[in-house]
Amino acid sequence: MESPYAADLELATRCAAGDPAAWERFVLEYRPVLYRAADALDRGGGARDLADSLYAELYGIKERSGERRSLFHYFQGRSSLATWLRAVLVQRYVDRVRVQRRFEPLPDEEGEAAETAGTAALATGRAEPADPDRLRYLALVRDALARAVGRLAPRDRLRLACYYVQELTLAGTGRMLKESEATVSRQLAKTRRAIRGEVEKELRDEAGLNDGQLAACFASVADDPGSLDLKKVIYE
Repeated sequence: MESPYAADLELATRCAAGDPAAWERFVLEYRPVLYRAADALDRGGGARDLADSLYAELYGIKERSGERRSLFHYFQGRSSLATWLRAVLVQRYVDRVRVQRRFEPLPDEEGEAAETAGTAALATGRAEPADPDRLRYLALVRDALARAVGRLAPRDRLRLACYYVQELTLAGTGRMLKESEATVSRQLAKTRRAIRGEVEKELRDEAGLNDGQLAACFASVADDPGSLDLKKVIYE
């Protein structure tokens, strides 16, 4: 059966080969797509330079063994070309934010945590006992969540990334995906239910948790997600 994105794949293949006509069409049709996506990420226009810089990667200025390597080679036609481009741009934006944060001064997390714990102990007269199963529960949920997210369609992953990782509004996420706010809200709710169902099923079937353990697992992780990083779950 022919893919619904066969035309997009053909255009990407021609662009990767350096076809001038294909590149002219790509720039004409997809530059506005990239600019709208960039403006949704940064309303001040600060992400447009990332959109412009993608052209070099898409064309393939770096060479390996004497051959030009285009970013288009990674497009397999499993989603529309526009959706794939938005996902690539979002990843570049996330990478930039991560680099910038490396140079920000880090708070004294250990000192703050100790001070907070000490204050709580003094106020209550006792320290709360640590949950012996929390680390195990956290690892189980993290692994099950990563697998559930990995099975999502690219568009659903992009929607999650825009709303939960990039913290765009429903309207901003809708502009990225060309969806109404109502559609974004409905699809996010549908995706959350699907992820919850898959995670719960895996915890029952693979980890062997019963109803009580499952409830305790979700409650423990919800109260303190610890090292559970949604960025890593979605992007890795």
